[in-house]
Amino acid sequence: MATAYGGPDVLRIVDVDPGEPGPEQVLVEVRAAGINPADWKAYSGASGTDASRLPMRLGYEAAGTVLTAGPGVDGVAPGDDVLFQRSGAYAERLVVKAENVVRKPAALSWARAGGLLVVGSTAMHTVVATRVGSGDTVLVHGAAGGVGSMAVQLARVRGARVIGTASVANHEYLLDIGATPVAYGPGLADRVRALAPRGVDAAIDTVGTNEALDVSIALVKDRHRIATVAAFGRAPALRIQLLGHGPHADPGDDIRAAARPTLVDLVATGRIDVRIAGTYPLEQVARAHRVGLAGHVHGKLVLVR
Repeated sequence: MATAYGGPDVLRIVDVDPGEPGPEQVLVEVRAAGINPADWKAYSGASGTDASRLPMRLGYEAAGTVLTAGPGVDGVAPGDDVLFQRSGAYAERLVVKAENVVRKPAALSWARAGGLLVVGSTAMHTVVATRVGSGDTVLVHGAAGGVGSMAVQLARVRGARVIGTASVANHEYLLDIGATPVAYGPGLADRVRALAPRGVDAAIDTVGTNEALDVSIALVKDRHRIATVAAFGRAPALRIQLLGHGPHADPGDDIRAAARPTLVDLVATGRIDVRIAGTYPLEQVARAHRVGLAGHVHGKLVLVR
C-alpha cells in the first residue's frame, strides 16, 4: 500500500484480512501481479493528494489460484488457476468477482499471466476501435512500450502491416515482434510515407506527443481510425478517438472484458508474447517501482510469489 503521497519510499506491506467470498465471488491466492505506470502515478501526487484516499491499495491485474468460491459461482472452482483484473491486485489473497476471472492455461507462465491483461486489453481496445484488419497498414506510436508492443502484435494477428515508432535502440525488438521500425523525431511523416507509399490506414498513439498526433492526422484520411490512449488534452478538439478512463474518453469496458479469453489463448499458443523485463517478490515492490520509474524498461515488471 501507499501510506502517503510521494515516491516509492511511501510503499509498505500491510496486513489486511481479504474476507470471505460472497455470492458470485471467489477468493484467489495471488501468484503474480503486473506492475503498470498507473500504479506509481496513483500515489505520486500528479492527480492530486486527497488524504481520504490513503492508505491506497495498488495494482490492477494479477493471476493466482482459486481457494474458495461463494454461492452461485459457475465455471470456476477451487484449485483452478486464473487471471483477473481488479484494483488492489498487489496482494497475497484477494476476493474477486467470478465474472472477472479467466482460466489460466498450464502453458502460460505465472509472470506472463500476471502481466497480460492491462496492456493486452488496452491494446485490443485500440485495434478494435480503429477497425484494424487484413491488408491495412497501421502506424503505432510508442511501439516498443507495453501497450504499443501488444498493439503491434494484435494488429499483426489481424493481418495488418505495422510501422512502429521507437528509438533506434528498440528497432531490433520491433523487428522481432513483426513491425517495421521507424525513428521518431523531425521528419517522421516523410519517413513513414517512404515506408508506406500507398498510405496509412489507421494510427494508434500510446505516447500522447504532439508529433504523434500531428503525424497521424497528416497520414490517415479517416480520423475515426486514429485512436490515442494518452493525448487527453488534444484528442477531443482533433476529433480522434480517445480511449481509456480519463476525461471524455471511451472506457471500452465491454471490448476489454471480451478480449480477456482471446488474449489468454493468443499468448498460451505463442501467437503473441508478453515480454517480462523483471520479476520481484512482493516485499521488493518499492525496488520494482524504482526500476519502472527510471524508464527504458523493455517489457513488464511483475511481482511474484
